[in-house]
Amino acid sequence: MSQRETIAAPPDAFRYPQAFERLSELEASLGLAIRGKSEAVRLSLVTLLAKGHLLIEDVPGVGKTTLAQALARSVHSSFHRLQFTSDMLPSDVLGVTIYNAHSGEFEFKPGPVFTNFLLADEINRATPKTQSALLEAMNERQVTMDGRSHPLDDPFMVIATQNPVEHHGTYPLPESQLDRFLMRLRMGYPDQASERAILRDRIQPPSEMRAIVTGAELLRMQALVPGVRVDESLVDYMLAIVARTRDHEALALGASPRGAQALYRATQALAMLERRDYAIPDDVKRLVPPVFAHRVTVSSRMSPSQRTHETAERILNEILTFVEVPL
Repeated sequence: MSQRETIAAPPDAFRYPQAFERLSELEASLGLAIRGKSEAVRLSLVTLLAKGHLLIEDVPGVGKTTLAQALARSVHSSFHRLQFTSDMLPSDVLGVTIYNAHSGEFEFKPGPVFTNFLLADEINRATPKTQSALLEAMNERQVTMDGRSHPLDDPFMVIATQNPVEHHGTYPLPESQLDRFLMRLRMGYPDQASERAILRDRIQPPSEMRAIVTGAELLRMQALVPGVRVDESLVDYMLAIVARTRDHEALALGASPRGAQALYRATQALAMLERRDYAIPDDVKRLVPPVFAHRVTVSSRMSPSQRTHETAERILNEILTFVEVPL
């Protein structure tokens, strides 16, 4: 039975209390593979629930790929990992059309993108041409080759890792590509206690993780997210934050309408992970930096050393202090 057939269950077959329990199990399982990074684990699950794509950026060796693999393997579904390199071609990602001498027809051979979870490891080591091959897949969940559209399976999620742009051999992702990612996370170094546990204890590698939920269960939980209640005053709060990003003198580019939609969906998903069927202002405040920081552009009037992801986060946190929080 395919994933699409599996999800043809009655809409009342999965309720919020059941989803809350399954999400708790999922989060606990991820915590066994990633020590001391509870916020990164939770935000990655928010992205998964909101049907978004995740970009994890940091220096090598802090667990970017481990988190991506653990998240993908926690769901019983198909998974492909692609190591992006400078000589990779778009066909290495999407697939290729070849001539079948026996049938006398051209046949499409699907590439690694035809999966439920695609780990694009070190995505910014590939050339812009190869990076852009993922745009249609991430936005429309289909691939067009030779004038024919090929739909991707549900669920579908791209989890990309990248090294900081100042590292050698990297091609910065363009704004259009960054905007397709619901969140950009940074892992950071673990605290001393967590790093001690990493050294002394046996950490469960992602390859040994068992799937906690099925693809059908994940789709049912994702279907519950739009039902999370968001008060109209909370929508006004989000729009006020978005407007401030577009008017702020230190930002050359503010959050896009797609970014506003991403914040709305992520807020609903975070509420579910917090075991609520309604959103609160703290959900929004918590999500603004990871959802918007890669979507805004720091003004060129600032020095090159200040046009960083950290500066964008600082400006967004500053905006949050000025926008009135609804009661």
